Amino acid sequence: MKKILTLLVAGLAVTACAKRPDAIVPVDVPMAAYGNMDCQSLAQEYLKEQTALLAVSKQQNDAATGDAFGVFLIGVPMSSTFGGDKEGQVAVTKGKVNAIEANLRRKGCNIPAVTKPGSKKPAN
Repeated sequence: MKKILTLLVAGLAVTACAKRPDAIVPVDVPMAAYGNMDCQSLAQEYLKEQTALLAVSKQQNDAATGDAFGVFLIGVPMSSTFGGDKEGQVAVTKGKVNAIEANLRRKGCNIPAVTKPGSKKPAN
C-alpha cells in the first residue's frame, strides 16, 4: 500500500510541474482583434507583446526549473504549488503575438525585430 501511495504522489508531483515556455501552445486569438490597426500601430503592439512574452517566458522557465529542483529534492513542485506557473499567461501572450504577426503579414507590413533586454542581438 505504501508503494502505491508513493507512486501516486510521485506521479502527481511530476504531472503538476510547470512546462517550459517553448512547450506551451498559444491560445487562438482571432486576427480580427487587431484587424483595424495600421502598420505602425501593429508594430508597436507587436513589440509590446513580444516584450511581455519574453518577461513571462522567463518567469515560466524559472518556475519549471524551480519545480524540477523541488521534485528532485523534496518531491513537490514548489513553483507550481505556490503560484509560480505562468502557463496561461504564456499561452495568451503567444496567441496575441501570432495574431498581430498574421495581421502584419496580411497587410504587407514589416515585422519589427525584437531585442532581448541587455542584448544587441534580435530575440528569436
